[in-house]
Amino acid sequence: MKKLIALTMVITFVTFFASCGGNDKTTDETTAGSSETTAEATTENPSYDPNRGEGKFSSVDVGPLDSKKAELGDQVFQVKCSSCHKVTDERLVGPGWAGVTERRKPEWIMNFITNPDVMIDKDPELQAQLELCLVRMPNQNLSDDDARNLLEFMRKNDGAK
Repeated sequence: MKKLIALTMVITFVTFFASCGGNDKTTDETTAGSSETTAEATTENPSYDPNRGEGKFSSVDVGPLDSKKAELGDQVFQVKCSSCHKVTDERLVGPGWAGVTERRKPEWIMNFITNPDVMIDKDPELQAQLELCLVRMPNQNLSDDDARNLLEFMRKNDGAK
């Protein structure tokens, strides 16, 4: 009986991680898909802004990198995010963070990390990501300050100065 339970757990574990395997699309295919889904987002959800997302952040001033906030963001990442995300482009449970601040506006990032449920329900690109990973990003109940610190950590990771 114990062997059967152990075998079932191993198969479940392997299946879970295999389901979020690598994405073999090229950058051109990914970019082309992004513009199509952005157009769909405005047609299907006319009140949803795919550049800003859904949430309280309508404008975020970033300026030069704030290294103190980035350091605090690293601490938040280690506690709340690192079990599912890597700072490279490699997928773990969720997608890697490399280049995220180049692909997304600061408002979108902060709205997503503070309000993931609503955005996953409305954003076609997030819905497509969910189909790849099969795991919804949980709401980590981050404060606005934690979200801002994480944004600075992401910017530092992407080479902002």
